[in-house]
Amino acid sequence: MDLSLDDTIAALASAPGASERGIIRISGPRIRELLAGWFHPDNPKDWQAARVASRYTGRLTGVSSRCAICVDLYDWPNRRSYTGQPLVELHLPGSPPLLEAVLSEVHRRGARPARPGEFTLRAFLAGKLDLLQAEAVLGVIDAHDHRELQAALSQLAGGISGRLSELRRDLLELLADLEAGLDFIEEDIEFVSRVEVLGRVAVARKFVDELLQQTANRMQSRSRARVVLAGLPNAGKSTLFNRLSASQAALVSPIEGTTRDFLQVPVDWSGLAFDLVDTAGWEITDEQIGQVAQRLRSEQVQQADVVVWCTASDLDPARAVLDDELFETTRRQSRKCLRIQTQIDRPAASRNSSVTTDATAVLADSVDQQGDAPIGISAVTGVGLNELADEFRSALASSGKGSRQWLGTTATRCRESLEAVAATLKHAEESAGFESTGDELIAVDMREALDHLGRILGVIYTDDILDRVFSKFCIGK
Repeated sequence: MDLSLDDTIAALASAPGASERGIIRISGPRIRELLAGWFHPDNPKDWQAARVASRYTGRLTGVSSRCAICVDLYDWPNRRSYTGQPLVELHLPGSPPLLEAVLSEVHRRGARPARPGEFTLRAFLAGKLDLLQAEAVLGVIDAHDHRELQAALSQLAGGISGRLSELRRDLLELLADLEAGLDFIEEDIEFVSRVEVLGRVAVARKFVDELLQQTANRMQSRSRARVVLAGLPNAGKSTLFNRLSASQAALVSPIEGTTRDFLQVPVDWSGLAFDLVDTAGWEITDEQIGQVAQRLRSEQVQQADVVVWCTASDLDPARAVLDDELFETTRRQSRKCLRIQTQIDRPAASRNSSVTTDATAVLADSVDQQGDAPIGISAVTGVGLNELADEFRSALASSGKGSRQWLGTTATRCRESLEAVAATLKHAEESAGFESTGDELIAVDMREALDHLGRILGVIYTDDILDRVFSKFCIGK
């Protein structure tokens, strides 16, 4: 990758196609020379004396023999621009032939075409952005929905960068204390006690372990939302799964425990697109296969954007209480939990009055806690499915806001380095637990952890890392 900042680069910065407004972005040291003779500002004195970011109106000549082109020029004449060097944007009518003609003239006058992501690369090299924020720029561009946009904007604002930078500062201070003690080892001066070293390393390792868990969850998610069906055995989950997926993928049986694994299918239903997951019924068992099924169910619940808790309408009193307890547990574990009442098509004769009364009371309690009554549905007859679709839209729109700090591309790149940091800190913590271990060995671990953190933040980088990040960008960004 060419890291030279000496070239003046230019590219179309607005979306392709016709529009009311088009933008051509130019960055580099020779902008004034490039624009001289064909950009004619309405106020030439202000343009020549520019020292701070300003907007200028004017005309471009020489592009068309018939007329001049009216243009707004936004000028950042110093290092306070996005790229950290002189930068201008030409805003003009968004006619594709016109934009192509102006861009060709810019190139003819000495600016070379910008490579994918080169404007953001220059921002990174100038210290305007760290590598996590640079990836967030791409995340903003590629966001498929409001949730992904919020995650990208949070990362761009420096949310996760700030926390990692703070961790790096803490480790640098700890390393400085250790090395100061090594410098005065013959005088027996202790700058930091072994107990304090243990505590500071343990706090850092816990923080990194939490980040690793977040990257694992983020990497498993996709642009499609993830909806998980959960509930007691025989709560109608598999029947609903088959109805929404328009398939018979899930085996339906009155025998409890029919679903032992989880099933997942992409669903396009009622204008909604999501991945639907059917899980094993929630039960307590000593059977090994049953325990595995429960572990898989718990993992799916934690990874879900929305959990749909299915409560059968004909529960007996004891199971109604159990259902309510497990629903509350699931609600605490998940980002968003929606409760529905299933199997309302079953004949009233099959339900005695005490069962109906008890189940109704339990659901009434959940109304008080959630604010909305659970929807009654029948996956067999289709009753209540339109209302369920409306609930899905609302739940998917509000689920997980702010809960994901990592973009998928960032998580993929950073996970290996985070694992190395965690392993190094664990080794340092173990070493610090032995009085016979010298501080110089702990200092070696600190340096290694700092090296891996530097790779995440971009303090330490290679051409290969930059190629992997910026090759994904489009031209003009």
